[in-house]
Amino acid sequence: MNFERITEIFVILENKPSVLGELLNQLAENEINVEAIGVFQDTAKLYVKNLSKAVKVLNKLNYTTDLRDVLLIHLENRPGALAEVATRIGDEGINIEYCYGTLSRNGGTVSVIMDVSNIDRAIKVLQS
Repeated sequence: MNFERITEIFVILENKPSVLGELLNQLAENEINVEAIGVFQDTAKLYVKNLSKAVKVLNKLNYTTDLRDVLLIHLENRPGALAEVATRIGDEGINIEYCYGTLSRNGGTVSVIMDVSNIDRAIKVLQS
């Protein structure tokens, strides 16, 4: 397992047809690639490489945004890998606010983005 602290963009969206497509089209038109996305009813959580440009574009288009430091965790794709991480974090009294992920292209690893109640403590737990 390896991990890093990243910043994602939290975007408020209306929960109606075409809204997500419009958001993603605006980013694409400005040559901003979305590396990871989680959509939950009226919010989108985006991980992009060009964070400052994406925030500037979204704010110019009147999207309500917030920046959040989260963990990007790369795990072996096997039963129990995510359970081990979640248990270690939870056993230290750190709440996992949300988590979403994807397989790698070759299927050997899983990348998970996790928002936790205390990122500094979670990093120490994962380093030990």
